[in-house]
Amino acid sequence: MEDYGSSDEDIYSSDQESYDGLENEEADSQWGSSTGNSCKVITRESLLVAQREDLRRVMDLLSLREHHARTLLIHYRWDVERLFAILVEKGKTCLFAEAGVTILEEVDVDSSVSSSTMMCGICMEEVAGSEVTKMDCGHCFCNDCWTEHFIVKIKEGQSKRIRCMAHKCFAICDEAVIRKLVSKRHPDLAEKFDRFLLESYIEDNKMVKWCPSIPHCGNAIRVETDEFCEVECSCGLQFCFSCLSEAHSPCSCWMWELWTKKCRDESETVNWITVHTKPCPKCHKPVEKNGGCNLVSCICGQAFCWLCGGATGRDHTWSSIAGHSCGRYKEDQEKKSERAKRDLYRYMHYHNRYKAHTDSFTQESRLRETIKEKVASLESRDSRLRDFSWVTNGLYRLFRSRRALSFSYPFAFYMFGDDLFKDEMTNEEKEIKQHLFEDQQQQLEANVEKLSKVFEDPFDGFEETEIMDMRMQVLNLSVVTDTLCKKMYECIETDLLGALQFSSHNIAPYQSKGIERATELNGGRNTKANNNITCQKAHDQTNGEVSILSHARVVHYNQKKELYLNIVLLLVHLAGGSIELVHPSGCGTSDESGCSSRKRTRKDSGGSFFDLNLPAELIDRN
Repeated sequence: MEDYGSSDEDIYSSDQESYDGLENEEADSQWGSSTGNSCKVITRESLLVAQREDLRRVMDLLSLREHHARTLLIHYRWDVERLFAILVEKGKTCLFAEAGVTILEEVDVDSSVSSSTMMCGICMEEVAGSEVTKMDCGHCFCNDCWTEHFIVKIKEGQSKRIRCMAHKCFAICDEAVIRKLVSKRHPDLAEKFDRFLLESYIEDNKMVKWCPSIPHCGNAIRVETDEFCEVECSCGLQFCFSCLSEAHSPCSCWMWELWTKKCRDESETVNWITVHTKPCPKCHKPVEKNGGCNLVSCICGQAFCWLCGGATGRDHTWSSIAGHSCGRYKEDQEKKSERAKRDLYRYMHYHNRYKAHTDSFTQESRLRETIKEKVASLESRDSRLRDFSWVTNGLYRLFRSRRALSFSYPFAFYMFGDDLFKDEMTNEEKEIKQHLFEDQQQQLEANVEKLSKVFEDPFDGFEETEIMDMRMQVLNLSVVTDTLCKKMYECIETDLLGALQFSSHNIAPYQSKGIERATELNGGRNTKANNNITCQKAHDQTNGEVSILSHARVVHYNQKKELYLNIVLLLVHLAGGSIELVHPSGCGTSDESGCSSRKRTRKDSGGSFFDLNLPAELIDRN
């Protein structure tokens, strides 16, 4: 197996593009995280704005009132794309019927009833027409019965989908009518009803979840693409979006749940104690047998039989114990003891290494302030070296690699054990895959330790030549550890978890720039679905159905324009020149998500790379 840290010169020449990224990563107080547009922070103030975005899309498309659109979205768990897909596949009638939305144009849905009196079908009493309310489905009952029905449902926690009281009617009641009737008698329940409707955007939406911070920060996180990801809230908490526990990739959520339970309960230790000891029948303390005789005595003085645990007298012979008789010794007891000991040693092997790297991560995290002080000391010196962003960027890389390395041991414990995947692989396949994974894990561990050792040196007292040597070493090791982390994740996703046949495990993808920090939700939703498909209404004059039209030509044009731009940049790069793109916004190049980025252009002069420590203005003049 090739050693990734064997040739620093080869690594430097082949990974200079990665160095450019390391030098230009933003070095600020956001340690070990990146920003992007794939996840948003929803505060209590922006929750209503986020909900109305989806409501407006459905209302505009289907020409519905707000409470009908909300009923549809709650039923389909606020998945607008799925709602549109069902509309195209099954039609409007089936879409409304499944969600309990009833729209009868020939029925006057005004809540007031013109008749003077009528009999309520629930309480069977004559009531005035002004005291009767009619729902969209056409059923009329008195206001008292409606109000009692609504109050009971709100107290039971079913306020998001309150159905009509009529027999076999599955229509959902109008939220405006519910709010009007309940507020007259219980204003607090009306407020609770409104809060449930508002929070349903989070509770019933698989792409939106509350931040699990303790104490709770009051924020929710909305992801735009994949729910199997790791995010960072604006409060600073990093967590797994799928299971809401701490970020644990490359462990799957199921593996991490089992591992935390095992560590919390110390189940392997308990298992060993259960196999090797017996409880005293008098004081119930565990007793370990240290001799061959099956008549044992506890420190409390109680004698009991080791075979069955029953209390006995002290007199015994070779074949019997006074006052006691039990079956023969079971032969599988020794096998159970050996298996329990082997499982315990295996658990201790992985747990000790997981704990060691976790402790190292904690200790290295305390280097932040020390590193800042050292960098400040270097910047105050009279030297031609001015840019020390490689120090903080290398420290970020150390944190990310150490975290991935620590969670790789719980993954290996379950991946190559008999708890989850016993029937997925043969012993030969398991051994080959285990060797492959452990080789990559050991290489990553060796380079992480090298990078950690570099930052422990008192480099604030180094000479300028020593600083340059340290800079090259940090850049080399940063690129190597990043590459090894990517390879380890690819091995896990493709060769290990991807080859499973009887079970499915998903892990959060590897993020080279760290766990993405969610940005504040502003006004509009910037989803890829909105960029790839534009939905327009087209009312059919015969049946009134709504069809979805996809503007494939617009998408094709955008893809061709992006491909053309990439080809131009590649040709300029191969020619050794540079190109400056002018955008209407006045900022630098734009990434896929629409966010502008300023990246320093790399120039080639005489086969050597420019000095990354020089200011960008000086490089451009030269």
